[in-house]
Amino acid sequence: MAQFWQQVVSGLASGGIYASLALALVIVYRSSGVINFAQGEMATFATFLAWTFLHHGISFWPAFALTLAVAFAGGVALERVVIRPVEGRPVLTVVILTIGLLILINGATQWIWGGAVRKFPSPFSTRPIHVGSAAFSIQDIGIVGVCLVAVALLTLFFRFTKLGLGLRAAAVNPEESRLVGVRVGWMLALGWGLSAALGAVSGMMVAPVVFLDPNMMQGILLYAFAAAVLGGLESPVGAVVGGLALGVLLNLLGTYFSTFGGEMRPTGLFGRTAVRRV
Repeated sequence: MAQFWQQVVSGLASGGIYASLALALVIVYRSSGVINFAQGEMATFATFLAWTFLHHGISFWPAFALTLAVAFAGGVALERVVIRPVEGRPVLTVVILTIGLLILINGATQWIWGGAVRKFPSPFSTRPIHVGSAAFSIQDIGIVGVCLVAVALLTLFFRFTKLGLGLRAAAVNPEESRLVGVRVGWMLALGWGLSAALGAVSGMMVAPVVFLDPNMMQGILLYAFAAAVLGGLESPVGAVVGGLALGVLLNLLGTYFSTFGGEMRPTGLFGRTAVRRV
C-alpha cells in the first residue's frame, strides 16, 4: 500500500501538468473551434524565457510571474496577428496554421537558445516526507499544488468575473454575445492569452523533472491531448479530471504491469522479442 500511495501522489504530479496543458487546449478549442498543435512549443518557449530570467538574477517566483505575463501577452499577440486573419476560413486552414506555428516556434527556440539540454531549477525540495510507511517528494506535492491553484484561479475567473463570463459567452454563442455588447474578437484573444499562460505553468513545472530542451513538451502534449479527449474537448473540468486520472493511471500501469514500463519495446503488447547474436 505504501508503494501504491507513492505512485498515486507521483501520478497526480504528472497529471497536474497534463491537466494544465489539457485545459489550455480546451480553452482554445472552445473559443476558436480548433486544437492548437503549437501549445507545447509555446510552453517550451515560455520556459526558456523563465530560464533566462533566472540566469539574470531574478528569483524563481518573480520570474514565474513575469513569465506568465509575457506568455499571456504573447498568446494574445499570436491570436491577433496570426490567427485573426484566417478567422472564418475552414477549420483545416487554422489547424495547418497551428502546425506551422509549432515548427516556427520550435525553430526559434533552437535558434535563440540552442539545442543543448539545460538544468532548470525547482522551487521545491526533493526531500521526502514520510507518512507512515510511504514517502512523498515535496517536489511532487508542490507541482500538484501549483497546477491545481492555477486551475482553481482560472475557474474562479470564468465563474465570478464579468470578463470571464464574457469569454464563456463568446465561446458558446458569439453572434448573440455581440448583440449584448461583448467584444467577441478580444474575448478570443484573451482565451489564447490564458491558454499560453497555462502552458507556461506546465512547462515551468515539468522542466525541473525532465530537464529543459527545445523538444521537452512534445511528449507531454500527447498526454494532454489524451486528457482533453478523455474529459471532453469542450469541458474545462473534464480536462482537469482527465489529466489527473491519466497521470495516476500511467504511473500505476508502469509500476504494476511491466509491459507499460520503461522496458516496453516496439514489438507491441503481444509481440515477441527477437534476440540476435552479433
